[in-house]
Order: sequence, then structure tokens, then C-alpha cells
Amino acid sequence: MNIQWYPGHMTKTRRMMEEDISLVDIVIELLDARIPYSSKNPDIDTLAKNKYRIVILNKADLADPVKTAAWTKYYTDKGFRVIETNSVTGKGVKDITNVSQELMKEKLEALRKRGRIFKPIRAMIVGIPNVGKSTLINKYVGRKLAKTGDKAGVTRGKQWVKVVKGFELLDTPGILWPKFDDEAVGLKLAFTGALNDDIVDSVTLSLKLIEMLEETYPGSVEARYKITPEGKTTETVLEEIGRIRGFLKKGNEVDFERTASILLDEFRAAMPGRMTLDSIPE
Repeated sequence: MNIQWYPGHMTKTRRMMEEDISLVDIVIELLDARIPYSSKNPDIDTLAKNKYRIVILNKADLADPVKTAAWTKYYTDKGFRVIETNSVTGKGVKDITNVSQELMKEKLEALRKRGRIFKPIRAMIVGIPNVGKSTLINKYVGRKLAKTGDKAGVTRGKQWVKVVKGFELLDTPGILWPKFDDEAVGLKLAFTGALNDDIVDSVTLSLKLIEMLEETYPGSVEARYKITPEGKTTETVLEEIGRIRGFLKKGNEVDFERTASILLDEFRAAMPGRMTLDSIPE
């Protein structure tokens, strides 16, 4: 199941980011804490070279806390400042100001000595679609400025947001990269809702999710849905889930599409448990 999604507006977004990068001091990259490797756009490292960098592990409340701690260390060791956040409740969001001020402290001091008393900190906030940028910004400033939604591709244009005095954010639309070389990356992005659901067959995707959950968190499917996957095909497992939930059509046949949709929705809401699908590279 080789999934690819790079709509035309993302090419426009990349060009816009390349033009605006000179306006900012810091690049803040939001990653999905459930897939901290698969949700990292490799193009951002090229775009943001010579800029201060902050990595935000958002949706940390949905991810495996032990693995999140390991990923925080991984990115810290690579030279990033790392913040774990829950953009819905606001946990960790206010830390962005403090970390940004720490990064800019020496530069601002040098500017003051040259007579530039007031130099606002400007940061560009970037990330893949549906990673929670708009929700985070709204929570950060305490009012609704950015449009939010539970589907990929809600934000389509850039906007400057004044967070506090002396600190401004440039919000950008969610952007992917032109080709996922690893099939598993495309799957994980689809599982977490970073891709437009309309481009993927939900039943096939749910079968892949069952397979990955059994590999990554053995027993999680059984615990959530009260069935035993061992020795059964993923198709059989999905059918049993549908029957247990009563998702039946005429003739007592399982409604596979409805079952698949519920399975994906429950995974995205961490109902089977807090999970992280990415492993730290060797």
C-alpha cells in the first residue's frame, strides 16, 4: 500500500516558506509525538539551516510517555531544543516563549549594544498537515486566530501572529514532501490523519493498522475489542470487531467501511492506549 500525497498548494507553500525564511530568527517544527520520525519533513532541515531550531512533540497526551521521553533525548542530542505539548489543553505551550528567548538572548544583547533597543523575536512555525499548529497557536495567544479542523489541509495561507510583546509567529500551512521513500512512513501519516482520508481506502488502511498494532503493541487489539487476533487474518479480526460492535448490513453482513472508520477514529483518539509507532533509528 504505497501512499503518496502532495497536492499543488504544497508546492506554493514551500516557495512561500523559502521566500519568508529570511524574515525569522527561529524555526519551530511541530511533530506528531506518536510518529516523531515519520512526521518530520526532511525538507525543513534544508530550509531552516543557519536558524535556531525548536522541535515540538505535539499530541504528547496521545503518545507513549516512555517513548516520548526517548524521542525528546534523541532530538536534544541532535542539537534541537525540544518541548512536549498538548495543544488542546495548552500543556507545555507557554514554554515556547521561554525557550525562544533563551535561544535569542546573546543575539539580542549584541543588538542592544549596537543601539537596537527593541528587536522582536520572529519565528516561523511549520509542520505536516493536521499536526495541531492552528490549535496550538489559538491556545498560545488565548483566542481563536487560526482556523482549526480534524482534517488535513485546513490552513491554506500564511499569517503573522503576535503572541506577546516582542514575540511574533509566522503561521504556515501544513506541508509534506514530494515522495515518501518508505512505505511505512506513508502508512503512519495516514493512520494519524496527516493525509487526506479521501485518498486512502479506509478498509485497507485499517487492516494495515491492525497489523502494525499487533507488531508494535501486542495485545492492544485484544484488550480494546475483546477478541483474540492470534492465528487469524487481519480481515477476520476486522470482521469480528464489526460483529461485536453490531456494525451489520442487510443479510447479517459486516459493514467493513463503518468498522474501519471507527477503528481509525479510536486509534487517533488513543482509545486503545497511548501509542508511539516510530522506533528510534539505530
